[in-house]
Amino acid sequence: MRKIYLLTIFLIALMNAQAQELPLVKEPVFQEGEVLEYKLRYGIITAAEGIIKVLNSDLKFNNKPTYRLVVDARTSGTFDVFYKIRDHYDSYIDKEDLTPYFYQEDIKESKYKRQDKARFYQDTKKVVSNKGTFTTPTNQTFDLVSAYYFARSLDITKLKIGEQFKLNYFLGKEIHQLQIKYVGKEVVKSKLGDIRCLKFSPSIEPGRIFRKDSNLYLWITDDGNRVPVKAQVEIIVGAVTMEIKSATGLKYPLAKEK
Repeated sequence: MRKIYLLTIFLIALMNAQAQELPLVKEPVFQEGEVLEYKLRYGIITAAEGIIKVLNSDLKFNNKPTYRLVVDARTSGTFDVFYKIRDHYDSYIDKEDLTPYFYQEDIKESKYKRQDKARFYQDTKKVVSNKGTFTTPTNQTFDLVSAYYFARSLDITKLKIGEQFKLNYFLGKEIHQLQIKYVGKEVVKSKLGDIRCLKFSPSIEPGRIFRKDSNLYLWITDDGNRVPVKAQVEIIVGAVTMEIKSATGLKYPLAKEK
């Protein structure tokens, strides 16, 4: 169950991730006060819920102002009785280039507990965490949460179907690379209505959770917000689906199908 639920965090934080080579739009697509809520279904059962917030921060790094990005995730219903999860994530990012300075996580999953911290030094291509110092391949490396917000603000207007891109992120004791393919456009039914979306397919590695032929798909709004609406992945037994529950404080109107 813990590994299935950790997948939720990947889906929330990594969806819509694109390559660093793509330019940022003129200004971030999100704003202070944005709150997104999601639910995770295992088959037809709601297993967990997550909430993502953009907050202003009084902290400055290199004398530069930051946003504080917050993710809270918890199990619900029957899953909460048998395997309680209360995970909290914070990421402090530069308000201009949206790269992270500092990341921390507080993981509480049944009897398992962990607290990790990481300081990003983009100019020297280093990440210093409580698990060691790591060299990064570029001066744009992210944690799971900041990767999501950075990706939303990339200019993807010239993407063509079938094109693939990459993003580097730090997790645990390693620098990882994610490959994402643009699939096309679809209309997705959601709690917020029928939403026009862009569809992506990130790469996944087969193993204890995923089959060799497992597919992961992500749908984001085809508007100025680039908000994730849905994510779905096949696992060894069944499928896991993430769906949006609510979205407040958005910067632009949603791309609702008329």
